[in-house]
Amino acid sequence: MNILVCISKAPDTTSKIAFTNGNTQFDENGVQYIVNPYDEWYALVRALELKEAQGGNVTIITVGTTADDAVIRKALAIGADDAIRIDAPATDAYFVAMQIAEYAKGKGFDLILTGKETIDYNGSQVAGMIAEALELPYISIATKLDVAGSTISCEREIVGGMQEVELQAPAVISCAKGMAEQRIPNMRGIMAARTKPLNVVAPAALEALTTFSTYSMPAAKSSVKLIDPNNLDELVALLHNEAKVI
Repeated sequence: MNILVCISKAPDTTSKIAFTNGNTQFDENGVQYIVNPYDEWYALVRALELKEAQGGNVTIITVGTTADDAVIRKALAIGADDAIRIDAPATDAYFVAMQIAEYAKGKGFDLILTGKETIDYNGSQVAGMIAEALELPYISIATKLDVAGSTISCEREIVGGMQEVELQAPAVISCAKGMAEQRIPNMRGIMAARTKPLNVVAPAALEALTTFSTYSMPAAKSSVKLIDPNNLDELVALLHNEAKVI
């Protein structure tokens, strides 16, 4: 099975977020980047499990600059066989998806996996755009994925229950919690990652369709009032008169 896993970098959740240039750019000073957890824990690890069970190859791909190489090596250390970096800044979801789709055309991938979204932008757009560009079937936010021959079986949460879906490879799947369990790179994997192929390819001649005009921080949390648990009347009065929720 030939699997392509799309990965991206994201700020570590402990990073202090700030903006620069009049709040038009993300300030990367002092920010520690990691592999986007949905890409790593679910898409990549499930791809590796499928390869271990059935044989094949797992290639990771990202759209980015040399600043992304450390994150790519981390994904290689987890067990991916090789990596592709499309040498261009990841400007917007459309640009990223079209670059990946252009690369994947004619490469014979049986599965293209992504995380359900990135933890910084939460757009959940790239996988669907890749599927559309390649004219492939697409399952979003899958929590389970099995492959038997060319038949792909998925489960996904829907309102009020679970949905089971079958489709034929090749296909694009976005992966959510439940797909696999996180793997920690061991020393052997870290050492092997240094020599695994990381191929840098030129981007296709495409332009982003959107730009970011400004960023802002969330509003500061308001202060709280602590009510004695025995003073139910005061709590009810505050909820009714101040919070106006009852």
